[in-house]
Amino acid sequence: MSVVVPDADAMRALAHDVVAPVLRPGDLLLLSGDLGAGKTTFTQGLGEALGVRGPIASPTFIIARTHPSLVGGPALVHVDAYRLGSLAELDDLDLDATLEDAVTVVEWGDPAAALSEDRLHVTISRTRGGDIDPEAPDGGDRVVTLEGHGQRWAGVDFGGAA
Repeated sequence: MSVVVPDADAMRALAHDVVAPVLRPGDLLLLSGDLGAGKTTFTQGLGEALGVRGPIASPTFIIARTHPSLVGGPALVHVDAYRLGSLAELDDLDLDATLEDAVTVVEWGDPAAALSEDRLHVTISRTRGGDIDPEAPDGGDRVVTLEGHGQRWAGVDFGGAA
């Protein structure tokens, strides 16, 4: 499924209204896209929908941050794998310990595919230049593609948002 997203609010809404309602503990989401494409903005929408403690900010220098639920749902584990040099470094984060109980989002997540056969890959592509920041001139539309892998995502309906 692919959808065009015109701005940051629409990116958050896509995550909040379309993706978050189908999430459950143990889900792994891999986010791919250029710098400034909207990966953290997408994660902010998920965090709001899941009712986790925030704010959700890019974990680039922290690498991984856990946002506990404020409403009795799953925690959100937000990982930025951009600075990681190998799968071994990702493994050192010990994400396996929380993977079953939390919703785990890995930005720059392609290497994290090894964590689970069941995963949702979210690819964010620019249609023209600029950051997703709504204040940025000519921020540009994004095409967000949701691609499920494994039995968990077989037949998942994202509410006809395509």
